[in-house]
Amino acid sequence: MLTNYIKSVLLALVVMVFIGCSDKDVVKEYDRPALYWYKNIVKSIASSNFDKADNYYISLRSEHMRSPLLPTATLILAQAHMKNQSYLMADYYLDEYLKKYASGEKIELAEFLKIKAAFLGLKDINRDQKLMLDTLEDVDKFTKEYPNSIYKPIVDTLKVRLHMAQYLLNENIARLYKRIGKEKAYKIYMEKNRKSVLNSSDIKPPKESLFDKIFK
Repeated sequence: MLTNYIKSVLLALVVMVFIGCSDKDVVKEYDRPALYWYKNIVKSIASSNFDKADNYYISLRSEHMRSPLLPTATLILAQAHMKNQSYLMADYYLDEYLKKYASGEKIELAEFLKIKAAFLGLKDINRDQKLMLDTLEDVDKFTKEYPNSIYKPIVDTLKVRLHMAQYLLNENIARLYKRIGKEKAYKIYMEKNRKSVLNSSDIKPPKESLFDKIFK
C-alpha cells in the first residue's frame, strides 16, 4: 500500500533515529548473538520504547541476516507499531515480512494485517480518499485469493464500512457541487452512488467514525 518512495523515506527515518536519537536510546553495542538483539527488541516493546526496538532490529538484521529469529522479530514489530497506532511503520515491517520471510499461511496473515493497518490508518474520508480506495482494492483481492480465510468475516465487515464511507463521501461531494451550481459534476457523483453496492437506506450517518470500534 505504501509507494516505494514512502518506504524509502521510512527506512531513512529509522536509520536517522538509530544514528541521531538521544544517548539513552542509541544502541551502541555490536557483535552480539541474534538472541541478544531479539530479547532486547521484545524488552523495548514491552516498555513502549519503539524507537529503541527499531534500533535493535537494525542491529539484528545487520549482524544476522539469516537468523531464524528475524521473521518473528519483523512480525512482532509490525504488530507492536500497529498497536501503537504507527500504521505506516507497521506497513513497512509487514512489507519486509512479506518480501523476505512469509510463506504458506503466514502470507495470508500478513496480507490481512496490512489491510487492518491501512483501515485503522483511515481517519478522515475527505483527506484519505486514495488510501480508502486502495484499501478497498486490497480487500477485494484478499477475498478472491482467500475465499475460505479465517479472517474473511472481519475483512467483509471492513469492506462494508469502506463502501459506506465511499457512499457518504460521494454524497457530500455531490451536495457541494449542487450547492455551487455544478450540475454536471453533481450528476456524476450521484451516478456513482446509484452504481454502489449499497443503497441510501442501508446507511445511517454514524455517531462516530465509520472506522472505529471494529478492532476495539
